[in-house]
Amino acid sequence: APDPGVIDAIPDLYRAVRSAFPEMAAKADRDYLEQWGERLPEDEYSWFQSLANALNSQMRKRVAAADHRALFEFINRALRDCSAEVARCIDVSFVENLFWQVPADRAQGYWQQLPGPLKQLYLQFHSRPPA
Repeated sequence: APDPGVIDAIPDLYRAVRSAFPEMAAKADRDYLEQWGERLPEDEYSWFQSLANALNSQMRKRVAAADHRALFEFINRALRDCSAEVARCIDVSFVENLFWQVPADRAQGYWQQLPGPLKQLYLQFHSRPPA
């Protein structure tokens, strides 16, 4: 996966993810437009919930977890060297929404692929793994 570098602001993370993962960004865009019924966000924070929703849809469709490993690693690398604002966005908007309404058997492979720091954020919020 590409390295996002230092991410100081949410719009920078938004642009970096869109640039590195255009196919998943397009899926997230569709989710965002369905959910909010508006053009794409100026509030990129909420778009990361749509990115999580798009990943959840991939899980439900049994798309191989390995297909999205690079995206998880990219976000994990961004988390390592980012502002508190960006870290909160990754935690609250992205990680907390992962695995929503995904059956345990379909979440399991994705949970295994999720980097440790992202798992920790998930567990801090949900108190237990999804699978």
